This record gives sequence, structure tokens and C-alpha cells, in this order.
Amino acid sequence: MRELVVISGKGGTGKTSMVGSLAALNSGAVLADCDVDAANLHLLLEATLKEAEPFRASRVAVIKEEDCLQCGLCVSLCRFEAIRDFKVDPTACEGCQVCYHICPTETISMEEVISGQCMVSDTPYGTLVHGRLGIGEANSGKLVTLVRQKARELAEAQGKSLIITDGPPGIGCPVISSLSGASMALIVTEPTLSGIHDLERVLAVCRHFGVRALVCINRYDLCLENTARIEAYCREQGIEVVGKIAVDLAVVKAMVAGQPVVVHKDYQDREVSRQIKAMWAEVQARLLA
Repeated sequence: MRELVVISGKGGTGKTSMVGSLAALNSGAVLADCDVDAANLHLLLEATLKEAEPFRASRVAVIKEEDCLQCGLCVSLCRFEAIRDFKVDPTACEGCQVCYHICPTETISMEEVISGQCMVSDTPYGTLVHGRLGIGEANSGKLVTLVRQKARELAEAQGKSLIITDGPPGIGCPVISSLSGASMALIVTEPTLSGIHDLERVLAVCRHFGVRALVCINRYDLCLENTARIEAYCREQGIEVVGKIAVDLAVVKAMVAGQPVVVHKDYQDREVSRQIKAMWAEVQARLLA
């Protein structure tokens, strides 16, 4: 089974719109949205929710008030100031368990909390697995791992040989969880100075995990000088640029209509759609090689 992870050095480069088009061009894949802090692929693909399961990855302290002697030890040692008036503020508690271990009367317990959801939805282009992390919750890397595991299980059950994953932006823990063990990464970048810097950082992450990377320069005609710099940099690093996608408002208009640009009846034959289709052919050839 192959897994293509689409990532970017930062948000706003057009990564999700690109994944939506790739999903539409390859309806035989299982899809995964690992941008669990701001998942939105389900909106673009007009997904219909089939099932949702709670995601539990953290615990918070709870004080049994009737047994508490109010000695104040937990209040004085909590470095997060999460205990006030001998009650725990669950939004401030980091689950470090210091209060649990030092309580002389064992009045404090650690209880699991729901940190988010892992969901499965139907789309016109295949099954989508996506996650949603609760507000202020941590452990995004664990939820990413759960989403990928669920996508792999569904792909095996459905006899699918490809998973297309919308990865998180940046180079943090969720990106690492998305990349480890993947077959290939498609890095979407843009021709700006910050885009070049972010491309260098995310390429380093791919190298660290031994994941082959390809590059797509989105909105390449915004600055042809910077596009040339990216191409030169990729040549120096031995990284292939498999696609250059032009600026076209048709991409935004298709998204507003809830469709990938490559299948929208008014835009599917435009130059931008042809560029995305050509890029997908290049990616497929390397995935299957």
C-alpha cells in the first residue's frame, strides 16, 4: 500500500485545495486529513459523516472535595496554578500528576478527558478519515497517528492500494506523525522568501525520516524570480519539481462551490486544471516506480 502525504512549510499555500483535486483525479484512494488542528478537507469534498469516535489522550486531576483536608500542598506545588479554592481548573491542568502523587490523603485522582474526535465520512471521491482536536487540547500527534491508522485499516478492508493524506502545515509534532512511514511527500510551496525558507525546513524533516519528497510550486507566476530560485535550490538538493500551478481565481470559485477545480464543470478544462492533472501524472509515475 502506498501513502502520499501532501505537506507545506506553512499554512495558506493551497495544500488542501491541491489534495482535493488529487482526490478527485484518483477516486480509488482512501483519504485522510491529518491537519487535526484545522481540518477542512471535508468541507471542500462535501463529506457526509458516517461515524465519529471520541479521542482520549490526556487526563486531568480531580479533587474529591468531601475527603480533602485543604492542607494546601497541591495548591503550592502546582506550577500551572490550576488549583484554586481546592478545585481543579481542567483548562489549566496539564495532567503532570504532581498533585496526585503528593496528596497525603490520596484525595486526588487522574481522570481521562475527551480531547477530540476521529471521524469517518463518505465523499464523492472515496472514504475520508479526519480528526478534530478540541479547543486548547494537546496531543495532536497522537490524533494524527489514530487518523492514519484508521485510514490504513479502511484501505485494507476496501482493497485500496493508495492513501492520499492532507498533512498539517509547518514542521512540528503533527507533521512528524504524518510523515513517519509514508511512501512519499508532496511539498506545496509558493514563490515568496518565507516560502523558500519553509521549504528548506520541511525538506530537512523529510530527509530525517527518509521520506522521498517532490515539490509543487503553487501560484508560481506570482514571482517568477523566486520560482526560479526554488527550482535552482531543488536542483542543488536533488529534489524534483513536479508541478508549477498558476494563479487562477477559478480555484477559489470552485472551492466556494464545494468542488475541486479539476471537476468543476466551468473550470475543469482551464489551464490551471490541466497543470494539476499533469502534476498528478508525474506524482503517480514516481509513486508506482
